[in-house]
Amino acid sequence: MAVKYIQIATDLANKIKHEQYAAGDFLPSEPTLSQLYNVSRETIRKALTELADAGLIQKIQGKGSVVINAARIAFPVSNIESFDELNKQKQMHAATKIIELTDARVPFTISKHLSLTETAATYVKRLRLINHEPIVVDEDYILKKYVPQISPQQAQSSLYHYFEHDLGLEIDYATKTITVEPASASVIKQLQLTNTNLVVVVRSLTYLKDTSFFQYTISQHRPDKFKFVDFAHRKNKNGGLIL
Repeated sequence: MAVKYIQIATDLANKIKHEQYAAGDFLPSEPTLSQLYNVSRETIRKALTELADAGLIQKIQGKGSVVINAARIAFPVSNIESFDELNKQKQMHAATKIIELTDARVPFTISKHLSLTETAATYVKRLRLINHEPIVVDEDYILKKYVPQISPQQAQSSLYHYFEHDLGLEIDYATKTITVEPASASVIKQLQLTNTNLVVVVRSLTYLKDTSFFQYTISQHRPDKFKFVDFAHRKNKNGGLIL
């Protein structure tokens, strides 16, 4: 039998699914839910954490838990997480289709910007699908200096698992830029865009723990299916956090 907080999370998830709580609505407060389900507030907090991890709600400090638009999948901006990791966390029923896997060079604009002396890379282009629907086109340039080769099987599954667990690379941080741009004809076709020719483009420069650059990624997202989330604090004039 499932533990109580899982039962509560499942019940609330079903109510969200059937729009008893619609996108934009706040769930009842923790004390109200505690009385409704006849459990402790700690049990309710665990249930709400499950819903947040599943991408169904977002906790807003001082206000409560708001239901998220289920048609859009939350992608973190500040974290470095692979598509495979997000799939497991959010149970997105995702799949990956390899479009291209070949030897290449890091684009000149990037190699010049980073003053790279070694630009030999593996280029991987993949189409990401959720519930059989195309969602994002990912393009990766991975330096051969750190990853000499990538097999189709590795590209099909989790590259980061291969990098970290098989090659022992320590991935540490990334810089990201987000823009809205016209899509190419091929991306329009791959993402099955019909009402727009625009995509949300996330470009990432990813670095190892020793600050060595090793991966350049271009992710082109369908704007109707993804949202990007971050958690930010406002700082006071002295650099401290305003609480």
